[in-house]
Amino acid sequence: MPQNEHIELWRKRHGYRLDYHEKKRKKEARMAHVLAKKARKLRGLKAKIYNKRRYSEKAQLKRTIKQHQEKLSKRSTEEPVREGAIPAYLMDRETATRAKVLSNMVKQKRKEKAGKWAVPLPRVRPIADDEMFKVLRTGKRKKKAWKRMVTKVTFVGDTFTRKPPKYERFIRPSGLRFKKAHVTHPELKATFYLDILSVKKNPQSQLYTQLGVITKGTIMEVNVSELGLVTTTGKIVWGKYAQVTNNPENDGCINAVLLV
Repeated sequence: MPQNEHIELWRKRHGYRLDYHEKKRKKEARMAHVLAKKARKLRGLKAKIYNKRRYSEKAQLKRTIKQHQEKLSKRSTEEPVREGAIPAYLMDRETATRAKVLSNMVKQKRKEKAGKWAVPLPRVRPIADDEMFKVLRTGKRKKKAWKRMVTKVTFVGDTFTRKPPKYERFIRPSGLRFKKAHVTHPELKATFYLDILSVKKNPQSQLYTQLGVITKGTIMEVNVSELGLVTTTGKIVWGKYAQVTNNPENDGCINAVLLV
């Protein structure tokens, strides 16, 4: 078990305090007043930065709520009632027709766009370069120090070929290369051992994304074909994004939550 999970372990064994949920609800209700008070007190550049961040959060929240609302538009037909027999293909039509505002596929895409940053871990601890890379000294007298060895878990594809050692700047040890991850589906409440397809985004740096470094909070694409997920058109979903929720270099495995 990773360290610093003693609180979660205690809660699993003994449950919460009797007033925990009530206190949590009240604290969340007070948070809006606390943030507003902080915004009124701040001055200068700090106030500018804080208000800009607050505005973007509010705008994103409004956008998300708006995009996630699925409404049906009702419109009544203005056509007069026809006399005589009605053809069979018109029998199921009513005077009021229900039409969806957008097709399911477009709506799904908009949902994905709206919830782009709605991930299980929105913020992660920044990692310094000294922690990420180890300096390797080369040359006859070990005076050159331009090579770096990655000390975190990485992912490289099946077609990956190393550069010649003389020209390789970033060395990714084969012992820290992972190809599979334990991915939990939040709705099914089940965990699957899936293949990693690619590293989509590492929140630490663009360089880490290019190198395929996997740290806590990294968004990666996993192969979900064996789960049997289908799109609205009936096609099988091949790849889906998941966010890493643990420190793989400490635990020896990658745990992730599927973004649905």
